[in-house]
Amino acid sequence: MRLGLNLGYWGAGNDAANLALAKRADELGYAVVWAAEAYGSDAPTVLAWIAAQTSNIDVGSAVLQIPARTPATTAMTAATLDSLSGGRFRLGLGVSGPQVSEGWHGVRFGAPLARTREYVDIVRMALRRERVRYEGTHFRLPLPDGPGKALRLTVHPERERIPVYLAAIGPRNLELTGEIADGWLPVFFSPEHAGDHLAAIRVGAEKAGRDLGDSGFDIAPTVPLVPGEDWKTCADAVRAYAALYIGGMGSKEHNFYNQLACRMGFEAEAALIQEKYLAKDYEAAMAAVPLGFLDATALLGPKERIAERMRAYADAGVTTLTLSPALPDQDAAAGALRTAVEAAELAGVA
Repeated sequence: MRLGLNLGYWGAGNDAANLALAKRADELGYAVVWAAEAYGSDAPTVLAWIAAQTSNIDVGSAVLQIPARTPATTAMTAATLDSLSGGRFRLGLGVSGPQVSEGWHGVRFGAPLARTREYVDIVRMALRRERVRYEGTHFRLPLPDGPGKALRLTVHPERERIPVYLAAIGPRNLELTGEIADGWLPVFFSPEHAGDHLAAIRVGAEKAGRDLGDSGFDIAPTVPLVPGEDWKTCADAVRAYAALYIGGMGSKEHNFYNQLACRMGFEAEAALIQEKYLAKDYEAAMAAVPLGFLDATALLGPKERIAERMRAYADAGVTTLTLSPALPDQDAAAGALRTAVEAAELAGVA
């Protein structure tokens, strides 16, 4: 099981610290560093900046928003980043949510699975440097009633195949991920609750006639990391993050993370978190996040306890454990990255 680092969203005043953290992860032998985007900083610019100042670590988008770019633009970006980084780019894609897709990008959220399938088809076609001709339900290239012509990508990616990851939560999206992607980017991943998710991914893989193990399919969850003596105290550092996603990431009717918590058995708690968060009672929302949920989806406490949980992640099928240090300063976060390496060695999963 490899280790990764997720820097989350850029532009929150922690930019220099995040770059230093990426460099430290590179020095420690981490496999990949991921950057996210929502409606602030964009991921490709951040990843180019990191790639220029690191040597070995892969750089990945977790995720590029599908409604934000045409598939051709995404292929151009992926090919450019892969070339500039010397073959170190991983392309993570996600549909975002209705509020961002329609409110920020002006793209209807309907039929996200079908759009994702067609989008990935076109991206891969372009990256293979074929002339892009595509007739789908949601994308048609070239447009049939104008002067457009089928074009070929002029940039040569460093590798023949840039790995494509999907950020998936729901059962049908998980099945699609197993069918068409090279990896999965889960959030709030719990080894104890992963069985149904992985079963859906295997169904999709079987549709495509491939075996997840033989194909090198990468299961790469992002997991908060808070080392410390008392794991229950450490859990408090993750409460704001969990409350934001379960309570406020999306509307009351469309919050995929809230639905995920419900499927994990926290229906009543998820409803209360959302109620408090949408009422702007953020302290109460954080307090309502169950300790059991935090423990199931984060690495908390002493090194030995973290090592034990790492074994559980490896046993559940995780191949890249992506860590998100939830700590107040750069030195503490860098120390947590070292602790994670030691814990992985202790667990025998590194």
